[in-house]
Amino acid sequence: MLDQGSRPIMENESASAAQALSSIIQILSDLDDDARQRVVKAVTTFFRVEPETTYDRPHRDHQLHDEGTTRPSFSADTAPTPKQFMLEKQPKTDVERIACLAYYLTHYRETPVFKTLDLAKLNTEAAQPKFSNTAYATANAAGLGYLVPASGGKKQISAAGEQFVRAMPDRDAAKAAMSRARPRKLARRKS
Repeated sequence: MLDQGSRPIMENESASAAQALSSIIQILSDLDDDARQRVVKAVTTFFRVEPETTYDRPHRDHQLHDEGTTRPSFSADTAPTPKQFMLEKQPKTDVERIACLAYYLTHYRETPVFKTLDLAKLNTEAAQPKFSNTAYATANAAGLGYLVPASGGKKQISAAGEQFVRAMPDRDAAKAAMSRARPRKLARRKS
C-alpha cells in the first residue's frame, strides 16, 4: 500500500494511524462544535496541514447536519462533469443524448424524476448542441423506451434506458441492451 508521498506504509504504521484517528474522534466528540473547530484549526496550524477543499461541486462537498450546519465529507467527489460524461458516452442522435442526460440527472444529480426543461438546461451545461425541439426529442426517447412517465407529467429513465447508457459508447452492446429489455410482441393468430 502507498500513501500520498508514494512511500510504502508499514502495517504497524497503518494501525497506529487508525488508532490515532479513533482517539482523536473520541476526544473531539466530547467537545461542543465551537471548541471542536478551534482544536482542529489549532492542530492543523501546528502541523502546517492545509485542508483539502474542492470547489467544483459545493452541494456534494458538504453534508447537512441536523442543526442546519455543514461539514465536509470524507470522500472525494469523483462524478464526471456533464461535459465529460457526454464526451465519454458519445451520443450521436437527439434520442441518445436525451437518454444520456436523463442518466446523468438520475445518477449524478440525484434527480430521478425530471422535466423536459431540466434536460434542456443540463444539455446547455454539458456544452452540447442545442436541441431543435427538446420536447419532441424527449417524446421520441420515451416512445423508444429510454424514458418512462413519472408523476406530475415528469419523466424518468427506464431500466432499459439505463442499460443502454451504461453500454455506450459501444453502440452494438447498447442496442443489444435495448433489444433485450423490450418486451417481445406476440404474433397474431390467424383464424
